[in-house]
Amino acid sequence: NKTTALLGPSGIGKSTLIDMILSLQQPKEGALLIDGIPLNQIDHHQWRSQIAFVPQDAFLFHASIAENLTWAKSNATTEEIEMALKQAGAFVFVQQLPNGLNTLVGDRGTSLSGGERQRIALARALIRKPQLLILDEATSAVDNKSENLIKEALGQISGKMTIIIVAHRSKLVDLADHVINL
Repeated sequence: NKTTALLGPSGIGKSTLIDMILSLQQPKEGALLIDGIPLNQIDHHQWRSQIAFVPQDAFLFHASIAENLTWAKSNATTEEIEMALKQAGAFVFVQQLPNGLNTLVGDRGTSLSGGERQRIALARALIRKPQLLILDEATSAVDNKSENLIKEALGQISGKMTIIIVAHRSKLVDLADHVINL
């Protein structure tokens, strides 16, 4: 339940490390340990079911906000959807939309601002109630106001799950219990 920031310039291996944590790549040397157990000895499906990932360029489906969230958890209740939106700092802006949860986001979320898309993507990740949340450059393409809203939202969930923040530079680093410079 700690937050770790992985920092470093492009090409240093931050995304490769995340791919290894997600079991998408295997280390060429050594081993990645999860609670002392080599990751290659852990059931990959069970491991990935505990992880939520928010990329730099979040993909939203041409569907409603509710449908974008329930894609991650098909049996989510309205209460769970609202809680995830609140945790992601998106509840207020969604409530202000003419159709609320039923608002269509457009192809790849084009009817929303970059910051709004990222907060919906964060809510989609949080609705799964992950044990590990990975944010890969999740605020690099948003304005300062949006980054501050995301930071505030993450501050609310910090300590409730393990969070890995990957960044070149980010205000989110202030949330980190550990900072690793690659």
